[in-house]
Amino acid sequence: MHEIPPLFDTERHPKRRVLLGAGALAAAAQVLPQAWAQGSDRPEKEEVRVGFIPLTDCASVVMASVLGFDRKYGIKFVLSKEASWAGVRDKLVHGDLDLAHVLYGLLYGVHLGVGGPKKDMALLMTLNRNGQAITLSKRLAEAGAVDGASLARVMGSQKRSPDQGYTFAQTFPTGTHAMWLYYWLAAHGIHPLRDAKVITVPPPQMVANMRVGNMDGFCVGEPWNHRAILDGIGVTAATSQEIWPDHPEKVLGATAEFVQRHPNTARAAIMAVLEAGRWIDASLKNKLQMAETIAEKSYVNTSVEAINQRILGRYQNGLGKTWDDPRPMRFFDDGAVNYPYLSDGMWFLTQHKRWGLLKSHPDYLGVARAINQTALYAQAAAQLKISLPKSELRTSTLIDGGVWDGKDPAKYADAFRIKA
Repeated sequence: MHEIPPLFDTERHPKRRVLLGAGALAAAAQVLPQAWAQGSDRPEKEEVRVGFIPLTDCASVVMASVLGFDRKYGIKFVLSKEASWAGVRDKLVHGDLDLAHVLYGLLYGVHLGVGGPKKDMALLMTLNRNGQAITLSKRLAEAGAVDGASLARVMGSQKRSPDQGYTFAQTFPTGTHAMWLYYWLAAHGIHPLRDAKVITVPPPQMVANMRVGNMDGFCVGEPWNHRAILDGIGVTAATSQEIWPDHPEKVLGATAEFVQRHPNTARAAIMAVLEAGRWIDASLKNKLQMAETIAEKSYVNTSVEAINQRILGRYQNGLGKTWDDPRPMRFFDDGAVNYPYLSDGMWFLTQHKRWGLLKSHPDYLGVARAINQTALYAQAAAQLKISLPKSELRTSTLIDGGVWDGKDPAKYADAFRIKA
């Protein structure tokens, strides 16, 4: 495995924390005198079990551990590689994990008891924005479906029998990939619940399932879309940043009970991951070092090539088209990535209502305020001198021209023409 020296060798020098990294990590060292939590700020729980799924966007959590940012704030991440989002959900709910790299909408679904156990949840920060995609099979591309508009034409002209219908995969019923897939299909006039069959497949299994013909398309995080191109079995029909520019994606999640019992640990974890995200976004060199690290078997378990192209914004669609994407996956961007906007959380609730996962309108703002830990995030950001937005709501324009500003979520949810 590629070895990267940690910032601090806490095992050999538990009291006198020794700075091992230099050069690229010098900026982190400058805040050392304020970094070590003590007294009333001392983490209540120092060893923290953190789950992650093998995806590129687990990088800030992994690098926080690899580079020693966790130990800088008095905690130690014990990383746990998980096989599926359902497994992450169950381990969080039952206390087998303290924190997790997790889908935004998964936390909201669990909090409201949609399709599984009900448990009060907490969202500590947004880990990344952008960097997911929709892949169509090479067979479908050869039939003429290479983007949303052409997919609609093919599905309209090349009808299949009910038992041989078009099948698309997402990664968790209330998660981001289900919502990106549904939104994209509907934006092109395809009803995701009536015109197609939608199945749930864990992210690392997407490419293998497409290879054996189990689906016509899928929505998943990187590197699995680019992996499908490298393996010659799929083409990129759309990126998630085309659907919602600078959309929120994975978050650092926990149960509400864990945060209530361990607020100092939760705040320390936010600070460690913020520093890791800032380190990743700081330079090309750091991004490449990150790609080499997370490509290892212990983490994503794929080739560096599958990760490093799209993390640099260098895209190809698998049919000869290449472009430099202005909105690739980002982990920090001066803190603009990480604030847990209440409007982001409410948007997922509007889509859960739109697609029948919620039977009635929830208290949109009340639920978002209960889950998103804006005060805790603000405390962590203040200690790192990271600026906060002026509002807990933000305005975005999505692929269909719809504007989301969080001000009237019930009206927004009811306004869609295609819905459950």
